[in-house]
Amino acid sequence: MSALKDLKKIQAKTNSLICLGLDLDPKRMPADFTKSTKGMFDFASRIIESTTDLVCAYKPNIAFYESLGHEGISLLKQIVTRIPDDIPIIMDAKRGDIGNTATHYAEALFGKLDADWVTLNPYMGYDSLRPFLEHKDKGVFILCLTSNSGSRDFQQLCFEGKPLYQFVAEKVLYWNKDQNCGLVVGATDPDKLKEMRRIAGDLPLLIPGVGAQGGSLEKAVLYGTDNFRKTAVINVSRSVLYASRENDFAQRAREELTKLNQKVNTMRVPAEDSDNTDQNNNRAEVSATMVNQDKENR
Repeated sequence: MSALKDLKKIQAKTNSLICLGLDLDPKRMPADFTKSTKGMFDFASRIIESTTDLVCAYKPNIAFYESLGHEGISLLKQIVTRIPDDIPIIMDAKRGDIGNTATHYAEALFGKLDADWVTLNPYMGYDSLRPFLEHKDKGVFILCLTSNSGSRDFQQLCFEGKPLYQFVAEKVLYWNKDQNCGLVVGATDPDKLKEMRRIAGDLPLLIPGVGAQGGSLEKAVLYGTDNFRKTAVINVSRSVLYASRENDFAQRAREELTKLNQKVNTMRVPAEDSDNTDQNNNRAEVSATMVNQDKENR
């Protein structure tokens, strides 16, 4: 089965579009779990055990493990073994280098760390991505329009009347011959997310920026999925992973994910209404406005 089919299958099974980032930061973790990599493993294990029925993927950011040296890579490998086989692992590595080097990166991430998807940087062009794309049963999410403020420096520069991120999306559509490509598009600019969903066609989107970065969950879901007609993965990390610094952290993480899933599922519309895009886009805007007003009234 392809990576995309596996992703769709688990989204249907757990009724969730939420991917949980596993970015282990000792500064944010309960103190008792920061004293060794074993403690960090126990923290991650309890999070995973408490949330497997509420997510569609887990996304470790490899930098949080590489910063710990060889013990960190060993920790990451151990954490990967705790994730059930049917839940995709998105390895957030943002690789992108010349072909021979990329071949080794692909083997490390897909072969040694058992990633199902990886994030890639397209700046060096197709030959830097090809070794990953040749793993046809795996998937790649290619950086397109990211959620950080620095995306303006390059991604939003215009050439021949359109921004660079549109060129990236069009290239990825062309490269997607084996249906194993997706795009990373941030949630912090909903209008651009809506625009990118149209340009991306049926490509799956990985959408960071919800939660701690301030992106709207409601707009990320409804614009990112084109009103639940296309595949998107909504990433959350800090707001769930560090919902508590006490011993109830796993339960609190579960509670936060439950709330997120409930919000998403209340936005689902009957199938007979899903062909009216303009109507549903209006519903997205109204839904997000109502939620924001509800927050202000609390």
